[in-house]
Parts: sequence; C-alpha cells; structure tokens
Amino acid sequence: MKGDRVEIVVDAGDTTRTYEVVAGRAGRRVETAVRRGVVEVSEVTRNGSVVRTARFMANRVLALVEQPVPRGEEGDGE
Repeated sequence: MKGDRVEIVVDAGDTTRTYEVVAGRAGRRVETAVRRGVVEVSEVTRNGSVVRTARFMANRVLALVEQPVPRGEEGDGE
C-alpha cells in the first residue's frame, strides 16, 4: 500500500543512524525478514517482485519500526 514504511535504527559505533524504506507507489508494500543474522527490508510489488532491498547486520540493529498507512475508520470498505 502506498505509505507503508519501515524505519531502521542502526548502531554506527559512537552514534546511531536511521534509515527508511518507503513503498513509493500504490500497490507496493514493505516486507521485513530476519535470516542468518541479517535483517532484510524489501519494497515489493503486487505480484511479489522485489524493487529494492536494504540489508543490515542483525546485531547492529537497535530498532525496527513498521508503520503501515492509516486505513481510516473501522467501518470503511465493508
């Protein structure tokens, strides 16, 4: 969905750095996965094709914040 985004806070030695991966177009989403000590955050199209991927060492990641797009009120779309 347009507006889905993930913020990643990484330990960079004496400071921290914040990265964002945003679903830039309608129909795209952001997926996260932790595999073999690596955190992967990918922007994916509707059919599952990966557009771009950000990879971070899991032991350096301090926070992973997933922020979905606001969907409106509970009764919308039913």
